[in-house]
Amino acid sequence: MLSGKRVLVGITGGIAAYKICELIRMFKRQNADVRVVVTPNALNFVTKLTLQCLSQNDVYCEAFNVPEWKPEHIALTESDIFIIAPCSANTIGKLANGLADNLLTSTAMAFKNPILIAPAMNDGMWENKILQDNLERLKKAGYEIIEPETGFLACGSQGKGRLADLNKIFDKVVLFLNTSPIDREVCSQFEMNEKIRKQNEGCYCEKINNKKILVTAGGTKEKIDPVRYITNNSSGKMGLAIADYLYSKGADVTLVSTFEIERPYKVTVAKSADEMFKTVKTIDFDAVFMTAAVGDFKVKNVSEQKIKKTDGNGLNLELEQNPDILRYLAENKKTGQTIVGFCAESENLIENAKEKIKKKGCDYLVANDISRKDIGFDSNENEVYILDRELNIKKFDKASKTLIAKGIVDYIWQN
Repeated sequence: MLSGKRVLVGITGGIAAYKICELIRMFKRQNADVRVVVTPNALNFVTKLTLQCLSQNDVYCEAFNVPEWKPEHIALTESDIFIIAPCSANTIGKLANGLADNLLTSTAMAFKNPILIAPAMNDGMWENKILQDNLERLKKAGYEIIEPETGFLACGSQGKGRLADLNKIFDKVVLFLNTSPIDREVCSQFEMNEKIRKQNEGCYCEKINNKKILVTAGGTKEKIDPVRYITNNSSGKMGLAIADYLYSKGADVTLVSTFEIERPYKVTVAKSADEMFKTVKTIDFDAVFMTAAVGDFKVKNVSEQKIKKTDGNGLNLELEQNPDILRYLAENKKTGQTIVGFCAESENLIENAKEKIKKKGCDYLVANDISRKDIGFDSNENEVYILDRELNIKKFDKASKTLIAKGIVDYIWQN
């Protein structure tokens, strides 16, 4: 899982420092190369010899304390990830304000790969507005914060401040080391929406709460033979963001996706347009968001065996149209249902969107420009226009797909 990965563990002065001994062992069990950098105060809670034995490497505390040509805070930045746990309020304040007065903070300042922080402190310190402002600054700077838990604290009080569970810290490090930034963003979006859902528990949202909502996501795959297929560049991120946000607001969500993914709501995998059409027709819903990029065509005669390459000859494929799922849903719309379609255009965005909403017959159509590389397919961000049946247009300027999803859902349910 972590073989060949270089994990830098930072430990600051706090009673939870002793727990990091087990975290280091967890990394070592997965064959990671673990280096440890500590603040001087950290050694009041855990010994240097213990950390050396567990990491099987030197433990770094003072800058320039070994006869190497490269300063240690620069040499340590060659690690793949930096996890600081426990991270004290003092160190958080230094990092947030660009102070580099010890080896750990100097290393963090020079570190270019992901930095994860797991704070641990007294509940009063955690709730301090200055600390929270510092955490917000770190988040904006790209630091990943693993929030502490609520429970009995070493100072004798009860509250939020306990170091996060080691398994959670370990899993977060593994996630960062084994997934792409795009995948991590999806996970972060989902975690954020899970928090929103918990905050909404017990609240009554008349228009969304308990509504049955169907969302489709991803690009369909049309078989050519057992190993080849025709598809498109849709990542499914927009659909996931919409499904997650709807779930956070209390909706009864069903996601029909072209790829496997774990969610607390119902997920059905349908890879081809035909599979998606058959699945969608069986689902009862109050509203549908057809965000999936459904291929317009499929191969008429799919080969049961792998097609062999013939030197000097090309390959001709006869295509036929796929079912128009959005049009079918609009034509068979039941009383009270809301049909939301999506379209991706490379030119004449608004003109084509107007023609499509007339042709498809849906209640709303969300249009985005796929000719732009900074938004749309496989991007972290999007910029969309929403059209209704009267061709009224609402624009949502470029933002993360999470914010775009919120804007789309809120706009539709306010009308």
